[in-house]
Amino acid sequence: MEITTEIIKNLRDLTGVSIMQCKKALEEAGGDMEKAKIILRKSSAAIATKKGDRTLGAGTVAAYTHAGGTVVGAVVLACETDFVSRNEEFGKLAYDIAMHVAAMNPQFTTREDVKEEDLRAAREVFAKEVEGLPEASREKALTGKLESFAKEKTLLEQPFVKDGNITIKQLIESAVQKFGEKVEIVRFERLSVK
Repeated sequence: MEITTEIIKNLRDLTGVSIMQCKKALEEAGGDMEKAKIILRKSSAAIATKKGDRTLGAGTVAAYTHAGGTVVGAVVLACETDFVSRNEEFGKLAYDIAMHVAAMNPQFTTREDVKEEDLRAAREVFAKEVEGLPEASREKALTGKLESFAKEKTLLEQPFVKDGNITIKQLIESAVQKFGEKVEIVRFERLSVK
């Protein structure tokens, strides 16, 4: 398949990644748009890892209020420079994450933030649920339930509410690739009437 400027432009519009990176991904994928998106997603993870030790010096705060005013999600999204923090796309990213927080009610930012007492309480509940299973599969089922619990409650591991094909971590990694700076969720909060 011929890789035209129109195809490159479409991929750029979809991902926000530079034209050169889009062209390179399309060439590697043989012109297949879906494969190119996957290639860009993989490269964004590598780029995010390289920039992981950089200092955060700027950022933005965004809040999303759900219709009816009963739920609010707020997020502090940090980056390295004011140039990026004032970018409209960066603000939109922060707003989308705040919307996600309002909708999905995460309890922890990363897996490391899950406290031992939370896991212990979940283990007690899940142990009762798997009591009736044969002993050989009981531990595997318990481990699976604990894994699912941690994934469901951890912001970076949750599927993004606007695109279930990517996690919040992958969304952040693509932002690192797009903006060329380290991007990190510093804090989030969800408030509700009920």
